[in-house]
Amino acid sequence: MFKKILIANRGEIARRIIRTARLMGVKTVAVYSDADRDAPFAKEADEAIHIGPPAPAESYLLAERILEAAKLTGAEAVHPGYGFLSENAAFAENCAKSGVVFIGPPASSIIAMGDKSASKRLMRDAAVPLSPGYEGEDQTPELLTKQAKTIGYPVMIKASSGGGGKGMRIVHSEKDFAAALASCQREAKAAFGDERVLIEKFIVNPRHVEIQVFADNHGNTVHLFERDCSAQRRHQKVIEEAPAPGLSDQTRDAMHKAAIAAAEAVGYRGAGTVEFLLDPSGDFYFMEMNTRLQVEHPVTEMITGLDLVEWQLRVAAGEPLPARQDEISLTGHAFEARIYAEDPDNDFLPATGHLTRLSFPEPSENIRIDAGVEEKGTVSPHYDPMIAKLISWDETRERALDRLIGALGETRIVGLTTNVTFLSRLASLEPFKNAKLDTGLIEREKAVLFPAPEALPDTVLVLAALTELLGHQPQGPATDPFSPWIAQDGWRLGGRATRLLRFMTGEKEHLVTAIYHAEGYALQIGAAGYEVTGSVKGDIVTANIDGHRIVAAVVSNALERHIFLEGAHYQLDLFDPLVAAENIDDDTGGLRAPMPGKIVKLFASAGDIVERGAPLLVLEAMKMEHTILAPAKGKITAFLAQEGDQVDDGDSLVEFEAEE
Repeated sequence: MFKKILIANRGEIARRIIRTARLMGVKTVAVYSDADRDAPFAKEADEAIHIGPPAPAESYLLAERILEAAKLTGAEAVHPGYGFLSENAAFAENCAKSGVVFIGPPASSIIAMGDKSASKRLMRDAAVPLSPGYEGEDQTPELLTKQAKTIGYPVMIKASSGGGGKGMRIVHSEKDFAAALASCQREAKAAFGDERVLIEKFIVNPRHVEIQVFADNHGNTVHLFERDCSAQRRHQKVIEEAPAPGLSDQTRDAMHKAAIAAAEAVGYRGAGTVEFLLDPSGDFYFMEMNTRLQVEHPVTEMITGLDLVEWQLRVAAGEPLPARQDEISLTGHAFEARIYAEDPDNDFLPATGHLTRLSFPEPSENIRIDAGVEEKGTVSPHYDPMIAKLISWDETRERALDRLIGALGETRIVGLTTNVTFLSRLASLEPFKNAKLDTGLIEREKAVLFPAPEALPDTVLVLAALTELLGHQPQGPATDPFSPWIAQDGWRLGGRATRLLRFMTGEKEHLVTAIYHAEGYALQIGAAGYEVTGSVKGDIVTANIDGHRIVAAVVSNALERHIFLEGAHYQLDLFDPLVAAENIDDDTGGLRAPMPGKIVKLFASAGDIVERGAPLLVLEAMKMEHTILAPAKGKITAFLAQEGDQVDDGDSLVEFEAEE
C-alpha cells in the first residue's frame, strides 16, 4: 500500500479521500489555490502545497504544477477525485511518465470513454444497447442539422467531451436547432476545450439509472448494484438513491451485465460508472461511462457497507478487488441530496457568499454528511457551488426517505441562497415518494416545487417577534431576586409596557405589537391576537402560542432573521430606520449581473427595440451559460459590458427603458 498520496482536487471530495486515507494509515498531500488557502481540506491533509490563483486553469487544471507538488512531497500516487483532471487522459499518462501512480483507470480507458462519440461506437461493437443518434467527425452545422432531422425531433445535443450537465441542449424543432447548437458548442468549448458534439434521440420521460463497476489488474470486474439519478434540474442530478426502485429482476440483471461488458470492452481498472437511460417500456440504452468516482458514490457505500475510496487505493496499488461478485450484497436503501448554493426560484442560478451559519443534524449510522465547507467559510464563484451532500439510510425506501426529509428539516444555512427548501419539497412530492421517477419529474411538477409566494404565516412573525423580545428582556442584579428592577412582567406606571416590532419581506411591512405581562406577551398581528410564552437556547426557540407548543430555529444575521420551521426557510428583515436611510438605492434602471462571470455574446445593439423576454446577452459563470432577458418591451439605451468582459455580481450590464 502507498505511504503517501497527493489529492489533485478540493472541497468535499478532497476531505472524503483524506478521511479514508487516514483510516488506512496513508499520509495525504493537498494542493490548494489562493481561494482555498484556509479551506478545511487544506488544513486536514498532512501536508498542503500552494499551486496558484483561484481560476482552475491556473491551479487545479495545471498538471505540471500538481506533478511538481507530488515530486516535492514524495507522494507515490495521485487521486484526482472527480472533475478537474479526473478524466484527463494526458494527465494519467504524465503521471505514469513521472513514476507516480494515477488512482484511476488507464489513459486508454479514459480516452475510449471520455469521448462520447467514440464510446458509442465501442459500445455498439460490445453489443451494449444504444439509442439512435449521430456521433460522427463531420461537425458542420449543415450536416448536424440534417442528422437531427433524420433522427427525428426531439433530439439531445451533447458535448462530445462533456459531463456534469454542461454542453447539453434539448431541441424540439428544426427552427431552434441552430441557436441551440451554437450555444452548446460555446459552452462545451469553455468547459472542456472541445466544441465537438453528438446528437441522439431524446427519449421522453426516461429514467436515469447507472451501475457502479469496479475492475482490477487481475482480470476481475464486478458491479456494486445500481443507482437511480432521475431527479435532475438542468441535466444535473439533485437527489440520487440506491438501489433503483421498481426494476424487474430481469431488467436489473441485464443492466448489470451490460455495464460489466462496457467496462471490459475498454480494459477498465478502478471505479467507474456506466450510465443508462431506461424508457417507460423497460428498454435501456447506454448513455456514457464516467471513468472516475461519482459524486453520488456514498449511496452505494451505504447499501453495501463498502468504502469505495479504499477499493480505489487498493486496486491502484496492484491488489486484487477486495471481494468477488458473490460476496457483495446490499442491505436497505439510501438517498443522497446535493445541497447547493443556488436559487431554485431563479432557474437554479448559482450563489456565492459567506456562510454565517452552517448547521446539520448529528451524523449517525442513518445520517451521513459530506461537506466541503464549514461555518464562517465562503462559497467561491470560481468553483462548483456545492455546499454538502446529505445522505440517509434505513432498511426500507420509505424509512430512508423519511430520514432524508427529517435531516433536511434540521439543516440550517444562512448567508446565501440554497436549495434546501426545494430539496425538502422534492423529497416530499407524492410521485417521488411513490417512486414514479423520470428525468422530467421536476419540470412536470413545477407548480408544486415552485409555489407562488404565499402570505407570511403569523406563526413565523410570532417566532421572530418572540426571539427579539426574549433577546431584549431587562436584566436586574442577579444577587437580588427580590429587586423590583428584575421583574419582567412589563409593569409601568400608567399601564403595561408595549413594543412595536417592524419586519420586512421585500417591500412589504409586517407590524407586531407586543404587550408585556407577567406570564409572557400578548402579540397583535393585524386583527389577530396571540398569547405567547417561550424560551430561547442557542438557535432553538420553543414557543407556546395560545396553548400550542412549537419548536423552531431562528438565526440572526445582522438585521436578517431566518426562521426554519417544518422544513421551510423564511427570511425577514428587522426594520431599522437608521440603516434603511443609509441604504437608499439610486439604481438607474440597468439590468444587473446575477453573479460574477464573463460576457460571451450580445444579441442586440444600443437603440434596438426589443420585446419582453427577448435575449439580450449571455453570461458565462461556473462553466455554464445564463441568458439575460429583457424584462419588458422597451429600448436598449446602452450595453455597459461587451463580449469578453468580466463582470462582478450586481454590475449593471444594460441600460434599458421600458415602454410606458
